[in-house]
Amino acid sequence: MSQAALRQRKWWALAALTIAAFILLGLMVSLAVSIGEIAIPLATTAKAVSNRLFGTAFELSRIHQGIVWEYRLSRALVAASAGASLALCGTVLQALLRNPLAEPYVLGISAGASTGAVCVMILGFGYGVLSLSTGAFIGAVIAFLLVGILAAGVGGTSERIILCGVAGSQLFNALTSYIVTTSANAEQARGVLFWLLGSLSGVRWPDVYLSLPVALTGFVICLAHVRALDAFAFGTDAAASLGIAVRRVQFTLLAVTAAMTASVVSMVGSIGFVGLVIPHAARFLVGPAHGRLLPATALGGAIFMVGADIVSRIIIPQQILPIGVVTALFGAPAFAIILYRVRRSA
Repeated sequence: MSQAALRQRKWWALAALTIAAFILLGLMVSLAVSIGEIAIPLATTAKAVSNRLFGTAFELSRIHQGIVWEYRLSRALVAASAGASLALCGTVLQALLRNPLAEPYVLGISAGASTGAVCVMILGFGYGVLSLSTGAFIGAVIAFLLVGILAAGVGGTSERIILCGVAGSQLFNALTSYIVTTSANAEQARGVLFWLLGSLSGVRWPDVYLSLPVALTGFVICLAHVRALDAFAFGTDAAASLGIAVRRVQFTLLAVTAAMTASVVSMVGSIGFVGLVIPHAARFLVGPAHGRLLPATALGGAIFMVGADIVSRIIIPQQILPIGVVTALFGAPAFAIILYRVRRSA
Protein backbone atom coordinates (compact mmCIF):
# COMPACT_ATOMS: atom_id res chain seq x y z
CA MET A 1 0.00 0.00 0.00
CA SER A 2 1.36 3.44 -0.97
CA GLN A 3 2.08 6.15 1.60
CA ALA A 4 -0.71 8.36 0.24
CA ALA A 5 -3.24 5.53 0.49
CA LEU A 6 -2.07 4.74 4.00
CA ARG A 7 -2.43 8.37 5.08
CA GLN A 8 -5.89 8.54 3.55
CA ARG A 9 -6.91 5.36 5.33
CA LYS A 10 -5.70 6.77 8.67
CA TRP A 11 -7.57 10.02 8.01
CA TRP A 12 -10.84 8.19 7.33
CA ALA A 13 -10.36 6.04 10.43
CA LEU A 14 -9.78 9.15 12.54
CA ALA A 15 -12.84 10.87 11.04
CA ALA A 16 -15.00 7.83 11.75
CA LEU A 17 -13.71 7.68 15.33
CA THR A 18 -14.47 11.38 15.85
CA ILE A 19 -18.02 11.06 14.51
CA ALA A 20 -18.60 7.99 16.67
CA ALA A 21 -17.33 9.89 19.74
CA PHE A 22 -19.71 12.81 19.10
CA ILE A 23 -22.63 10.41 18.64
CA LEU A 24 -21.70 8.58 21.83
CA LEU A 25 -21.44 11.88 23.74
CA GLY A 26 -24.90 12.93 22.52
CA LEU A 27 -26.31 9.55 23.52
CA MET A 28 -24.72 9.75 26.96
CA VAL A 29 -26.11 13.24 27.57
CA SER A 30 -29.56 12.05 26.48
CA LEU A 31 -29.35 9.09 28.84
CA ALA A 32 -28.14 11.33 31.67
CA VAL A 33 -31.23 13.51 31.22
CA SER A 34 -33.59 10.53 31.05
CA ILE A 35 -32.21 8.27 33.79
CA GLY A 36 -32.76 8.92 37.48
CA GLU A 37 -35.16 8.35 40.35
CA ILE A 38 -37.93 9.50 38.01
CA ALA A 39 -37.40 7.81 34.65
CA ILE A 40 -38.26 10.08 31.73
CA PRO A 41 -38.61 8.70 28.17
CA LEU A 42 -36.24 10.08 25.55
CA ALA A 43 -39.22 11.42 23.58
CA THR A 44 -40.35 13.42 26.60
CA THR A 45 -36.81 14.72 27.06
CA ALA A 46 -36.71 15.87 23.44
CA LYS A 47 -40.06 17.65 23.83
CA ALA A 48 -38.94 19.41 27.01
CA VAL A 49 -35.76 20.67 25.38
CA SER A 50 -37.67 21.73 22.27
CA ASN A 51 -40.15 23.70 24.39
CA ARG A 52 -37.33 25.74 25.93
CA LEU A 53 -35.08 26.17 22.91
CA PHE A 54 -37.57 26.60 20.09
CA GLY A 55 -40.72 27.77 21.87
CA THR A 56 -42.76 24.75 20.83
CA ALA A 57 -45.89 23.88 22.77
CA PHE A 58 -45.66 20.16 23.47
CA GLU A 59 -47.90 19.22 26.36
CA LEU A 60 -45.77 18.09 29.31
CA SER A 61 -46.19 18.05 33.04
CA ARG A 62 -44.42 20.89 34.82
CA ILE A 63 -42.52 18.31 36.88
CA HIS A 64 -41.03 16.61 33.81
CA GLN A 65 -40.26 19.95 32.17
CA GLY A 66 -38.48 21.18 35.30
CA ILE A 67 -36.53 17.97 35.89
CA VAL A 68 -35.27 17.83 32.30
CA TRP A 69 -34.34 21.47 31.81
CA GLU A 70 -33.58 22.89 35.24
CA TYR A 71 -31.84 19.91 36.80
CA ARG A 72 -30.65 17.06 34.61
CA LEU A 73 -29.63 18.80 31.39
CA SER A 74 -27.58 21.45 33.15
CA ARG A 75 -25.99 18.73 35.28
CA ALA A 76 -25.05 16.67 32.22
CA LEU A 77 -23.54 19.68 30.41
CA VAL A 78 -21.47 20.66 33.45
CA ALA A 79 -20.29 17.04 33.76
CA ALA A 80 -19.23 17.00 30.10
CA SER A 81 -17.46 20.37 30.40
CA ALA A 82 -15.69 19.36 33.60
CA GLY A 83 -14.58 16.03 32.14
CA ALA A 84 -13.23 17.68 28.99
CA SER A 85 -11.39 20.33 31.03
CA LEU A 86 -9.77 17.84 33.41
CA ALA A 87 -8.73 15.51 30.59
CA LEU A 88 -7.23 18.39 28.59
CA CYS A 89 -5.33 19.58 31.65
CA GLY A 90 -3.91 16.11 32.20
CA THR A 91 -2.76 15.87 28.59
CA VAL A 92 -1.05 19.26 28.67
CA LEU A 93 0.64 18.68 32.03
CA GLN A 94 1.93 15.26 31.00
CA ALA A 95 3.55 16.89 27.96
CA LEU A 96 4.89 19.96 29.76
CA LEU A 97 6.29 18.09 32.76
CA ARG A 98 7.28 14.98 30.76
CA ASN A 99 5.72 12.84 33.46
CA PRO A 100 3.07 10.21 32.62
CA LEU A 101 1.65 10.51 36.14
CA ALA A 102 1.05 14.27 35.95
CA GLU A 103 -2.59 15.24 36.34
CA PRO A 104 -4.63 18.41 37.00
CA TYR A 105 -4.24 18.36 40.78
CA VAL A 106 -0.44 18.03 40.74
CA LEU A 107 -0.01 21.80 41.28
CA GLY A 108 -1.92 21.86 44.56
CA ILE A 109 -4.94 23.52 42.97
CA SER A 110 -7.45 21.02 44.31
CA ALA A 111 -6.09 21.27 47.85
CA GLY A 112 -6.21 25.07 47.72
CA ALA A 113 -9.79 24.98 46.45
CA SER A 114 -10.74 22.67 49.29
CA THR A 115 -9.28 25.08 51.84
CA GLY A 116 -11.12 28.01 50.26
CA ALA A 117 -14.38 26.06 50.30
CA VAL A 118 -14.15 25.09 53.97
CA CYS A 119 -13.22 28.67 54.91
CA VAL A 120 -16.55 29.79 53.45
CA MET A 121 -18.57 26.76 54.57
CA ILE A 122 -17.28 26.40 58.13
CA LEU A 123 -15.50 29.61 59.14
CA GLY A 124 -18.00 31.85 57.37
CA PHE A 125 -15.44 33.93 55.46
CA GLY A 126 -17.20 36.36 53.16
CA TYR A 127 -20.55 35.33 54.63
CA GLY A 128 -23.35 36.67 52.46
CA VAL A 129 -20.87 37.82 49.80
CA LEU A 130 -18.80 34.80 48.76
CA SER A 131 -20.46 31.60 47.61
CA LEU A 132 -18.91 28.18 48.13
CA SER A 133 -17.76 28.09 44.49
CA THR A 134 -16.22 31.56 44.71
CA GLY A 135 -14.35 30.66 47.88
CA ALA A 136 -13.05 27.48 46.27
CA PHE A 137 -11.92 29.37 43.18
CA ILE A 138 -10.07 31.97 45.28
CA GLY A 139 -8.36 29.20 47.24
CA ALA A 140 -7.32 27.45 44.02
CA VAL A 141 -5.82 30.65 42.60
CA ILE A 142 -3.91 31.34 45.83
CA ALA A 143 -2.54 27.79 45.83
CA PHE A 144 -1.42 28.07 42.20
CA LEU A 145 0.30 31.42 42.83
CA LEU A 146 2.05 30.05 45.91
CA VAL A 147 3.27 26.94 44.10
CA GLY A 148 4.29 29.05 41.08
CA ILE A 149 6.33 31.45 43.21
CA LEU A 150 7.98 28.55 45.03
CA ALA A 151 8.75 26.74 41.75
CA ALA A 152 10.22 29.88 40.19
CA GLY A 153 12.41 30.35 43.25
CA VAL A 154 13.92 26.87 43.03
CA GLY A 155 14.60 26.84 39.30
CA GLY A 156 11.31 25.90 37.64
CA THR A 157 12.35 22.52 36.23
CA SER A 158 9.68 19.89 35.66
CA GLU A 159 10.75 17.78 38.64
CA ARG A 160 10.84 20.77 40.97
CA ILE A 161 7.43 22.01 39.81
CA ILE A 162 5.95 18.63 40.73
CA LEU A 163 7.72 18.64 44.11
CA CYS A 164 6.46 22.16 44.80
CA GLY A 165 2.95 21.03 43.88
CA VAL A 166 3.19 18.12 46.29
CA ALA A 167 4.40 20.46 49.05
CA GLY A 168 1.58 22.90 48.34
CA SER A 169 -0.99 20.10 48.37
CA GLN A 170 0.22 18.85 51.73
CA LEU A 171 0.11 22.37 53.18
CA PHE A 172 -3.44 23.12 52.05
CA ASN A 173 -4.69 19.62 52.92
CA ALA A 174 -3.32 20.12 56.42
CA LEU A 175 -5.09 23.49 56.69
CA THR A 176 -8.36 21.92 55.52
CA SER A 177 -8.07 19.06 58.01
CA TYR A 178 -7.28 21.50 60.83
CA ILE A 179 -10.31 23.68 60.06
CA VAL A 180 -12.68 20.71 59.78
CA THR A 181 -11.32 19.06 62.94
CA THR A 182 -11.40 22.14 65.15
CA SER A 183 -14.36 24.15 63.84
CA ALA A 184 -16.92 21.88 62.12
CA ASN A 185 -19.84 20.02 63.63
CA ALA A 186 -20.83 16.56 62.41
CA GLU A 187 -23.24 17.83 59.76
CA GLN A 188 -20.74 20.34 58.39
CA ALA A 189 -17.98 17.72 58.31
CA ARG A 190 -20.22 15.36 56.33
CA GLY A 191 -21.07 18.10 53.83
CA VAL A 192 -17.41 18.99 53.38
CA LEU A 193 -16.47 15.33 52.86
CA PHE A 194 -19.19 14.85 50.24
CA TRP A 195 -18.07 18.00 48.39
CA LEU A 196 -14.39 17.03 48.54
CA LEU A 197 -15.21 13.69 46.88
CA GLY A 198 -16.92 15.48 44.00
CA SER A 199 -20.58 16.34 43.62
CA LEU A 200 -22.73 17.57 40.74
CA SER A 201 -25.87 17.88 42.86
CA GLY A 202 -25.83 21.65 43.17
CA VAL A 203 -24.95 22.67 39.61
CA ARG A 204 -27.44 24.66 37.57
CA TRP A 205 -27.45 26.75 34.39
CA PRO A 206 -25.17 29.53 35.76
CA ASP A 207 -22.51 26.83 36.17
CA VAL A 208 -23.03 25.79 32.54
CA TYR A 209 -22.49 29.39 31.44
CA LEU A 210 -19.13 29.32 33.23
CA SER A 211 -17.87 25.76 32.70
CA LEU A 212 -18.65 25.46 28.98
CA PRO A 213 -16.87 28.69 27.88
CA VAL A 214 -13.90 27.83 30.13
CA ALA A 215 -13.60 24.37 28.54
CA LEU A 216 -13.93 25.72 24.99
CA THR A 217 -11.49 28.58 25.57
CA GLY A 218 -8.96 26.26 27.19
CA PHE A 219 -9.30 23.81 24.30
CA VAL A 220 -8.68 26.54 21.71
CA ILE A 221 -5.62 27.85 23.57
CA CYS A 222 -4.18 24.35 23.95
CA LEU A 223 -4.87 23.60 20.28
CA ALA A 224 -3.00 26.77 19.33
CA HIS A 225 0.08 25.33 21.08
CA VAL A 226 0.01 21.90 19.40
CA ARG A 227 3.46 22.34 17.85
CA ALA A 228 4.96 23.35 21.20
CA LEU A 229 3.34 20.41 23.01
CA ASP A 230 4.74 17.99 20.44
CA ALA A 231 8.17 19.56 20.88
CA PHE A 232 8.05 19.35 24.68
CA ALA A 233 7.77 15.58 24.40
CA PHE A 234 11.50 15.63 23.49
CA GLY A 235 12.50 18.02 26.29
CA THR A 236 12.83 21.77 26.76
CA ASP A 237 16.19 21.92 24.98
CA ALA A 238 14.74 20.29 21.89
CA ALA A 239 11.75 22.64 22.03
CA ALA A 240 14.02 25.68 22.28
CA SER A 241 16.07 24.47 19.31
CA LEU A 242 12.86 24.41 17.25
CA GLY A 243 12.20 28.06 18.03
CA ILE A 244 9.68 27.52 20.85
CA ALA A 245 9.62 30.26 23.50
CA VAL A 246 9.89 27.71 26.28
CA ARG A 247 9.25 29.87 29.35
CA ARG A 248 6.40 31.81 27.77
CA VAL A 249 4.65 28.67 26.54
CA GLN A 250 5.14 26.92 29.89
CA PHE A 251 3.69 29.87 31.80
CA THR A 252 0.75 30.23 29.40
CA LEU A 253 -0.22 26.58 29.42
CA LEU A 254 0.29 26.17 33.17
CA ALA A 255 -1.90 29.22 33.78
CA VAL A 256 -4.58 27.86 31.43
CA THR A 257 -4.59 24.44 33.11
CA ALA A 258 -4.71 26.11 36.53
CA ALA A 259 -7.70 28.25 35.53
CA MET A 260 -9.54 25.27 34.04
CA THR A 261 -8.87 23.08 37.07
CA ALA A 262 -9.82 25.84 39.50
CA SER A 263 -13.14 26.44 37.73
CA VAL A 264 -13.96 22.71 37.78
CA VAL A 265 -13.03 22.22 41.42
CA SER A 266 -14.92 25.33 42.49
CA MET A 267 -18.12 23.95 40.93
CA VAL A 268 -17.99 20.19 41.48
CA GLY A 269 -15.19 19.53 43.96
CA SER A 270 -12.20 17.22 43.54
CA ILE A 271 -12.69 14.49 40.94
CA GLY A 272 -9.71 12.24 40.45
CA PHE A 273 -8.46 9.94 37.71
CA VAL A 274 -10.12 11.78 34.80
CA GLY A 275 -7.03 13.83 34.03
CA LEU A 276 -4.78 10.83 34.57
CA VAL A 277 -6.55 7.98 32.78
CA ILE A 278 -8.25 9.66 29.81
CA PRO A 279 -5.06 11.09 28.22
CA HIS A 280 -3.43 7.64 28.30
CA ALA A 281 -6.52 5.99 26.84
CA ALA A 282 -6.76 8.61 24.08
CA ARG A 283 -3.05 8.29 23.36
CA PHE A 284 -3.52 4.54 22.97
CA LEU A 285 -6.32 5.12 20.42
CA VAL A 286 -5.02 8.03 18.30
CA GLY A 287 -1.31 8.22 19.03
CA PRO A 288 0.89 10.86 20.69
CA ALA A 289 0.50 13.71 18.17
CA HIS A 290 -1.34 16.48 20.01
CA GLY A 291 -3.25 17.64 16.95
CA ARG A 292 -5.27 14.42 17.24
CA LEU A 293 -4.73 13.80 20.94
CA LEU A 294 -6.29 17.02 22.30
CA PRO A 295 -9.71 16.60 20.58
CA ALA A 296 -9.77 12.90 21.45
CA THR A 297 -8.93 13.66 25.06
CA ALA A 298 -11.61 16.34 25.37
CA LEU A 299 -14.30 14.07 23.93
CA GLY A 300 -13.15 11.11 25.98
CA GLY A 301 -13.17 13.13 29.20
CA ALA A 302 -16.66 14.46 28.50
CA ILE A 303 -18.04 10.98 27.75
CA PHE A 304 -16.37 9.46 30.81
CA MET A 305 -17.69 12.11 33.21
CA VAL A 306 -21.26 11.97 31.92
CA GLY A 307 -21.18 8.20 32.18
CA ALA A 308 -19.77 8.39 35.71
CA ASP A 309 -22.57 10.80 36.68
CA ILE A 310 -25.19 8.35 35.40
CA VAL A 311 -23.63 5.51 37.39
CA SER A 312 -23.41 7.67 40.54
CA ARG A 313 -27.19 8.19 40.44
CA ILE A 314 -28.31 4.62 39.75
CA ILE A 315 -25.74 2.30 41.33
CA ILE A 316 -27.43 2.57 44.77
CA PRO A 317 -31.24 2.99 44.79
CA GLN A 318 -32.45 6.31 46.24
CA GLN A 319 -28.91 7.45 46.96
CA ILE A 320 -26.38 9.50 45.00
CA LEU A 321 -22.72 8.59 45.32
CA PRO A 322 -20.02 11.27 45.11
CA ILE A 323 -18.89 11.23 41.51
CA GLY A 324 -15.24 11.11 42.58
CA VAL A 325 -15.90 7.67 44.07
CA VAL A 326 -17.25 6.41 40.75
CA THR A 327 -14.37 7.83 38.68
CA ALA A 328 -11.88 6.21 41.04
CA LEU A 329 -13.67 2.84 40.99
CA PHE A 330 -13.57 2.76 37.19
CA GLY A 331 -10.42 4.80 36.67
CA ALA A 332 -8.03 2.78 38.82
CA PRO A 333 -8.63 -0.58 37.07
CA ALA A 334 -8.65 1.12 33.66
CA PHE A 335 -5.32 2.76 34.40
CA ALA A 336 -3.86 -0.58 35.51
CA ILE A 337 -5.02 -2.19 32.24
CA ILE A 338 -3.52 0.64 30.17
CA LEU A 339 -0.18 0.34 31.98
CA TYR A 340 -0.16 -3.43 31.45
CA ARG A 341 -0.89 -3.11 27.73
CA VAL A 342 1.76 -0.41 27.31
CA ARG A 343 4.29 -2.64 29.07
CA ARG A 344 3.45 -5.58 26.80
CA SER A 345 3.72 -3.46 23.64
CA ALA A 346 7.03 -1.95 24.78
